[in-house]
Amino acid sequence: MMVTARLPDGRALAISAGVSDRVSCGALVLEDVTAGDPEPLAAEVAALEADLRHRHAGREPSAIEGLREARTLYKSFGMDPSRHRPSSEALLRRVLQGKGLYRLGNVVDCCNFASLSFLLPIGLYDVARIRGDIELRLGAVNDQYPGIRKDMVHVADRLALFDAEGPFGSPTSDSLRTCADAGTTTLLAVVMATARYPATAMSAHLDSLAAVFARHCGARLTWRALLGTGGSA
Repeated sequence: MMVTARLPDGRALAISAGVSDRVSCGALVLEDVTAGDPEPLAAEVAALEADLRHRHAGREPSAIEGLREARTLYKSFGMDPSRHRPSSEALLRRVLQGKGLYRLGNVVDCCNFASLSFLLPIGLYDVARIRGDIELRLGAVNDQYPGIRKDMVHVADRLALFDAEGPFGSPTSDSLRTCADAGTTTLLAVVMATARYPATAMSAHLDSLAAVFARHCGARLTWRALLGTGGSA
């Protein structure tokens, strides 16, 4: 069964019937977003990185309990999470290697901070660049998009977000077409997990995500929803 919610502007955000037994998501719309200095977030990032290095030093990703959710999501779609890594796992691996999170500006840094905190993939999109309704579904043959700072992202038989122009995001990488930049004022954030992920946990993640964007980007929460987790947020 397709699971659908309506954004404030009336557009649909749906999980297709073909994947609704395997995936759930939490979603936010944030308005009045102000791009700016990422430095005020630095102390929170540093504290999280230090805690994760302490807890997981010397452990392989497959042995880290917090990564199991995203890895299970990938495996449910026939994807090897060691080859096509969830974005959250890629961030954690970077931290455990002593490299730290990328510093890309307050907007993207807030998203990466939250993804690292939850150890779940989060897609972040400029609402003004999304065309029409949105659907989370499997890609078809030849479905692809230019990734952010990456080559083409191929999503055939993989979970991806689609709008009227085609795919624009996945749990691995988002697209250049819909990415947030210095001119973005309204964001859609989508946190992805398995269909069994607890609604209470996802709702708490949405609270945390909205709070970090309010603190560091001046963002105002105007909409939130849980899809596939058994209730509204």
